[in-house]
Amino acid sequence: MSGDLFSRAQQVIPGGVNSPVRSFRSVGGTPYFVSRAEGPHIWDSEGKRYIDYVMSYGPAIAGHCPPQIIDAIQQASGNGTSYGAPTFAEIEIAEEISSRVDGVDMVRLVSSGTEATMTAVRLARGVTRRDKIIKFSGHYHGHADALLAAGGSGVANQGISGSLGVPANAVADTIVTPWNQIPELDESIAALILEPLPANMGVVPPKENFLQELRTACDRYGVLLIFDEVITGFRMAMGGASQWYGVKPDLWCFGKVIGGGLPMGAYGGALEVMSQVAPLGGIYQAGTLSGNPIATAAGLAQLRLLNPDSYESLERTARRLADGLLNVFEEIGIDATIPRVGPLLSIFFTDEQPTDFDEAQEAAENGVYPEFFHKMLERGVALAPGPYEALFPSLAHTEEIIDQTIGIAHDVATKMDKR
Repeated sequence: MSGDLFSRAQQVIPGGVNSPVRSFRSVGGTPYFVSRAEGPHIWDSEGKRYIDYVMSYGPAIAGHCPPQIIDAIQQASGNGTSYGAPTFAEIEIAEEISSRVDGVDMVRLVSSGTEATMTAVRLARGVTRRDKIIKFSGHYHGHADALLAAGGSGVANQGISGSLGVPANAVADTIVTPWNQIPELDESIAALILEPLPANMGVVPPKENFLQELRTACDRYGVLLIFDEVITGFRMAMGGASQWYGVKPDLWCFGKVIGGGLPMGAYGGALEVMSQVAPLGGIYQAGTLSGNPIATAAGLAQLRLLNPDSYESLERTARRLADGLLNVFEEIGIDATIPRVGPLLSIFFTDEQPTDFDEAQEAAENGVYPEFFHKMLERGVALAPGPYEALFPSLAHTEEIIDQTIGIAHDVATKMDKR
């Protein structure tokens, strides 16, 4: 049935999918179509159940279909779906975000992580009156033209270095530099944007004190430091990666977790910077569905589920999974490394943990991941259909579920080619 649905989808949707990584291009085969989800599981159109580690690529931190979020959605939708006017829920979720993240005085809600990063860069340029920005190779900041250069994740999974249709002048002021190396900054640079914990080229942690060194370098030249916390925000800790690493940027970008599974993004920072956004200042950004009442209700419900105990649970779960998988690969004799920071982890089939995008790319494209992915999928474990993605264990992944996953991985690894 999935094959029939994919054929039908290809007739009316480019590639049959609405986000390229879903196409299975980098692993081969036909994508499954999801019919429903609950807790740590999804069911495909044929009724087969999978343990899910995609988890919508991050939003489902509490598991699929948690009753608190569903109740909030149902209640909000009964009052209307969109108004084009302010709502009380917008204030509540902005207050919730700013209360959790030290340094965020004001928040502007948008509808996606791409909108958040795109606008944060515009804001930085407007505040500094400079044009150039720096990003790191392999860091993915959404599909805005200026930020697609040398992106990870979906771009890398498709074998695309940027994108056709992006004119040269759109990226003329974007400087790409290697991860884990301090870039050369000067007074012409408006902003340095990065994932504080990269998770779109697999999980490739910053070297010790690297983020603090970036903070110091940015301060020296008046460059605004932007943390793209679309993935790490409210997943790594109550205050995200900035709390985890003890480094405060000038601007934050959020997404995924804050929408509770519905389209939501946000950017925020200190009052001095955020007061430059229209209608207070001259830096324009708008959105008809920004602060959508159903999305804000879902996001607020999810954030209120997350407390310090939640993050301890998430880290325990991720550690159990990472340690278990690594033990399996070591026992069977398969070269693998499982980088993990807090509740985020990924799998590289290589004997050394990558430290930058070139090393991550070499590991991701050695041909081992597709075999592991398909054998796990056959046994009922859904990983991301691309070697550059992280795994997203949730609060719904119990010890029993993790141990079941590790057992399946053991069976799968014994049947893999040793390389």
